[in-house]
Amino acid sequence: MIVDSHCHLDFPDFAGQADDLIARAKAADVGLMVTICTRVRRFADIAAIADSHDTVFCSVGTHPHEAAEEIDVTADDLVRLAAHPKCVAIGESGLDYFYDSSPRPDQAAMFRRHIDAARRTGLPLVIHSRDADDDMIAILEDEQARGTFTALLHCFSSSRQLMERAVALGLGISFSGILTFKRSAELRDIASDVPMDRLLVETDAPYLAPQPWRGKRNEPAYVAHTLQVLAELKGVSPAEMAATTTANFRRLFSKVPEGAFRS
Repeated sequence: MIVDSHCHLDFPDFAGQADDLIARAKAADVGLMVTICTRVRRFADIAAIADSHDTVFCSVGTHPHEAAEEIDVTADDLVRLAAHPKCVAIGESGLDYFYDSSPRPDQAAMFRRHIDAARRTGLPLVIHSRDADDDMIAILEDEQARGTFTALLHCFSSSRQLMERAVALGLGISFSGILTFKRSAELRDIASDVPMDRLLVETDAPYLAPQPWRGKRNEPAYVAHTLQVLAELKGVSPAEMAATTTANFRRLFSKVPEGAFRS
């Protein structure tokens, strides 16, 4: 089984298509997926998708782009919503200085609230980080010193320094279709040095389709192509990489019931 640890099945690109997407994913050996929340106020819709499909789970959180929009969301709100049976993670939250869609102080404040919620629930925090490596490292190290929490840097495309510091803090590292792009040689070098027990794969669908679908709409089935490239980088078979990334997912996303991995 392959797990797509990060997709967005609630986005308009997929409206009314969940059954077909999941069927194509199953045909590609993608047996589980996590549909990720970007706005807490849309959590009910996201949870409904997870409730409707045995192989879909979800998260609850506010993307850094929407930090200002949802600045009133508290850690208590996140903890309360995370009690939903199909909610297996907090986030995505973090820092995005590429677009700066929300003021940086709002992004940092919301990120720390999500860390608090992850710490209190024991659920992994799904982290979005773009062009913010120094501040990301500073916040992660400061917050880990205040109390441990589990986390995953999703769609990793940042520096070697951030990867190494994240690994030192015990975080997982997830790679998307970016890993397959021709211009991503430096990222592939970084991925080849991530310890095997920290690796996960994802689509971030509908975005970032891997080769040979680059530029088209992404979907969970395509994560198998990212996994194949990652396997080549680590010198193992795709089957071994599937087993490894799924085992890493099971350990990190521990709220997912064992029975889900036999579906």
